[in-house]
Amino acid sequence: MEYRQLGGSGLKVPVLSFGTGTFGGGGDFFKAWGNTQVDEASRMVKLCLDAGVTFFDTANVYSQGASEEILGKAIIGLRDKIILSTKSTFKMGDGPNDYGSSRFNLIRSCEDSLRRLNTDYIDIYHMHGFDGNTPVEETLSALDDLVKSGKVRYIACSNFSGWHLMKSLSVSERYGWAKYVAHQAHYSLLSREFEWELMPLALDQKVGTIVWSPLSAGRLSGRYRRDAPVPADGRIAQGGGEGPAVPDDIFYGIIDALDEVAEETGKTVAQVALNWVLQRPSVSNVVIGARNEEQLIQNLGAVGWNLNTDQVKKLDAASERSPIYPYWHQRNFKPLNPLPDFYRER
Repeated sequence: MEYRQLGGSGLKVPVLSFGTGTFGGGGDFFKAWGNTQVDEASRMVKLCLDAGVTFFDTANVYSQGASEEILGKAIIGLRDKIILSTKSTFKMGDGPNDYGSSRFNLIRSCEDSLRRLNTDYIDIYHMHGFDGNTPVEETLSALDDLVKSGKVRYIACSNFSGWHLMKSLSVSERYGWAKYVAHQAHYSLLSREFEWELMPLALDQKVGTIVWSPLSAGRLSGRYRRDAPVPADGRIAQGGGEGPAVPDDIFYGIIDALDEVAEETGKTVAQVALNWVLQRPSVSNVVIGARNEEQLIQNLGAVGWNLNTDQVKKLDAASERSPIYPYWHQRNFKPLNPLPDFYRER
C-alpha cells in the first residue's frame, strides 16, 4: 500500500481509507447508503487491514451515531494499528446547541464520539461543514484545546469554500493554534469543480485533500449504462445520492471513456475511476465505501498500478467542464514566466 504525507503535517496515510457511512443504516437517507452491522463490519475491517488500508473514516451524523458505535466495536483490539477519523458540525439533536461548530457543541460532540468509538483519542477530527454563525476564532480555539488535551491528534475540515479554508488557516496562524492539515472534499470525474480554487489553495497552503464520493454515489461504479434503467438497488434510486444532476451527454461520454480505458487496462470501471482520482494533484487519500464485502474487494483493486498519460488525458477530456466566473477569466492569464501547473503537480 502506498503512503502519502497528509498535507504539510508529519502524518503519513495510506492512499485509500475506508468510509463507514454504510454502517448502521439509520433513517431513509443513510439506509440508502447501506446497512452494515457489527459482524460484517468486523470482516470488512479485517479485509482492509490485510490490504494495508489502516485508515477508517466516519462521522457522528452517520446514522445518528450508529456508524461510530459499529466501527468502535469492529476495531476492538486494533486501535493501535489504525488511523481513525470522525467529524462534527451537523445536526445531532433537536436542541439549539445540538449542531454547529461552537465550543459548546464541539467539546460535547468530541466526547460523545470518543465514547461511541470506544477510544481515548481521535487521529483526525473534521469540521463536517462550515458554520457561518460561529466565529472562526471560537471554533479553532476549541479545536486547539482538544488537540492540547490529547483527545485529538490533527484537525481537518470538509466541504469548505476557498475563503472558509483560507480564513481558518489565517486565524490559526495568527494565534499559533492547530491548523487544518486536510480538507475532505467532493471530487470525481463527474465533479471537477474542486480543481478551480480549492486544489490550487491546497497545493499553495500544503493542505492535503481527502476525497469523498470518488465514484459519485455509485454513478461511476460500472452499473450505469446508456438506455438502461437506473439500478433499483443503488443509492441514487433509493434517495441516497448527493450533488446536482449531470447532463446525460456529459455523463455517458465519461462512461464511454471509462469503458475504453477499462478494456485497455483489464480493470473495472470503478477501479479506473478511483485510480484517476488517486493521480490528481494535492490528493493524499481517497475514501472508498462499500455496501458489502464484494464491493470492498473490488475497490481495493484501485491501487498497485497507474493509468498511463494517454489514458489520463482521455478521461480528462471526457470530463472537462467549463468553469464559472472568475475561473474562466483567470485561465486567460499567460505570464511570461509560467507558474507551476497546479493541475499536474503533486
